[in-house]
Amino acid sequence: MRLPNGFGNVSKLPGKRRKPWRARRTEGWMYYDKKSDAFFDKLPKDTDPLEKLSDGKLRFQLKQVYKTIGYYETRQDAIQALAEYNANPFDIRPDVTFAEVYDKWSAKKYEEISRANVNGYKAAYKLCESIAKMPIIEIKLPHLQGIVDSSGKNHPMLKKLKSMISQVYDYAVMNEIIPKGKHIVKYIDIGTATKSTKHYRFTDDEIKTMWLWSKQNEYIQLMLMLIYTGVRPGELFNTKKENVNLQERYFYIEKGKNQNAVRKVPIPDKVFPFFQNWMQKDSEYIVCQLNGKGFRFDTNHGQYTDSYWKPLLLDMRILNYTNEQGEQKEHTPDDTRHTFTTMWKEKKLDEAMRRKIQGHSGKGIGEMVYTHFELEKLREEMNKL
Repeated sequence: MRLPNGFGNVSKLPGKRRKPWRARRTEGWMYYDKKSDAFFDKLPKDTDPLEKLSDGKLRFQLKQVYKTIGYYETRQDAIQALAEYNANPFDIRPDVTFAEVYDKWSAKKYEEISRANVNGYKAAYKLCESIAKMPIIEIKLPHLQGIVDSSGKNHPMLKKLKSMISQVYDYAVMNEIIPKGKHIVKYIDIGTATKSTKHYRFTDDEIKTMWLWSKQNEYIQLMLMLIYTGVRPGELFNTKKENVNLQERYFYIEKGKNQNAVRKVPIPDKVFPFFQNWMQKDSEYIVCQLNGKGFRFDTNHGQYTDSYWKPLLLDMRILNYTNEQGEQKEHTPDDTRHTFTTMWKEKKLDEAMRRKIQGHSGKGIGEMVYTHFELEKLREEMNKL
């Protein structure tokens, strides 16, 4: 369908792109000199507009100058962006502040992402108070690095901060508020993540908090599913619905880090309703992202931890704990498995059963193929937690 004159145009770019649809508007016209390969606002003095080159074509051609509004996944998204731009064109002033660009960016971005992700970006923006009222074009790398260095935040939060600032700058470049050369975010140094080799149990009070919040959030249900089954996070995330048997109350892990990790895991009574709920989702996997796609925890921890795990634990105020050295640390998804193990030992339950349930390797652990009776015995023990 043809767009109205002066509205702008939408075109699909060639190749395989995540956002192939480009929206742009004509900002004006310029003269193109084919001989010198240069553009002019008006014809140079003492030139003949009808001058022709050796190929018989005019030397000077009047060409449109376009302003790109953005790139989008669908044609409809591009048309909508054009409509929004036409209704409220960006005020290109030299004093446009970081806060103004953030507000423009977040108004659309926050409609497209999860509440947990929104909370993460909002927490990151609070760290930017020192640059909020500065014209974005005047912000230098030391300003941005100073935010990181003085924040006192851990690596995952700094990663979120850098991602948020980068997207704000992307938005500013795309809308010609700043030139590409001013996109300096890639030079921000947030250090490298240090992986903890020790896991910490969620306390009974923290678990009670999860139960209260689970009534309104399915991703907190997922945390409890991990705690009460004792599986590795990646094992549950990789489980397809075809490997979940609600009638006999177990799920089958078809691939693991060792031969004993391939096993049937009983579903305890406490979290069985959560499994029933997740099975109704339109996804190939038992648990999935908001868009229905599976988590890639094995290859991309941040996909889950940054967008779901950390923001939700922050909301519940149970993300942090203090270790034996008095240091503030954060719970990781693997702490759910450690919590299962610790609770099991605190209850003095059968140790051989626990090793079977959790798929441990070692002497005395054989092939994890159970009869219905054996699964029931394992579940009875799990229900004591």
